Amino acid sequence: MRKHTRIPPTLPGFFLSKRGRKPHSPQQVLAAEIASIKKKSFKQVGEIFASFLPVFSLKQERHGAMSRRRLFTKENTFWAFLGQVLDSDGGCKEVVRKLQGYATMRGLKLPSSSTSSYCAARKKLDEATLYEIFRHTTQWSKNASPSSNTLNGRRVVVVDGTGVSMPDTAENQAQWPQLSSQKTGCGFPSGRICAPFSLDTGGLL
Repeated sequence: MRKHTRIPPTLPGFFLSKRGRKPHSPQQVLAAEIASIKKKSFKQVGEIFASFLPVFSLKQERHGAMSRRRLFTKENTFWAFLGQVLDSDGGCKEVVRKLQGYATMRGLKLPSSSTSSYCAARKKLDEATLYEIFRHTTQWSKNASPSSNTLNGRRVVVVDGTGVSMPDTAENQAQWPQLSSQKTGCGFPSGRICAPFSLDTGGLL
C-alpha cells in the first residue's frame, strides 16, 4: 500500500479564524467612501450632501451676482467647489472637465476649457452663505453625535493647525508678513490657521 505524507502548509501558523474576509476598520470604510465620492460628478456630490444643508442656502437668487440661470449657477458652483475641496489633488481644470460633462448630458452650451469662468463664479459665492452652511452642518453634527461617545462625560476636542501662502500684494504683506528667514521680496505672505475639531465626528467646530 502506498503511504501518503502530509504536505505542510505554505504559510505555517497562518489560518483564517472564520470564513470570509476580515472586517474593514472604520478608517478603511471612510477612506473607501471618500474615494468613491471623488469619482462622482459634482451633481452626484450634491445628491449625497444636499440633505445636510439648509434648503434655502443654494436657492437661485432673483438679483445679484449669482442670479443668471446659466451653467455656473449658485447651486452648480457650490457643488463643483465642494467636490474640488473633497479631492485633495483636484485642480480647477478637473472641475471644468466635470462641468463640461454635465453640460453635454443636459444639452447645454459647452463651456470653454479655460478655468477663468469657474474661478470667477466661485468668487461670487458670498461669505454669508458659506458661513450659514458651515453653522448649519456644525449644529447638525452636534445633534447627530451620540452622547455616549464621550470621555468621562465630556466631549473630546482636538486642535490642528496649518499654514497658507497668499498672493504677494502690499495689503497681504502688511497683514501677514513673509517668513523672517526669507529675504525681503523673495517670499509670499504667510498665514497661520488653527482650529478645533470634534474627535467624534471630525467636524470643524
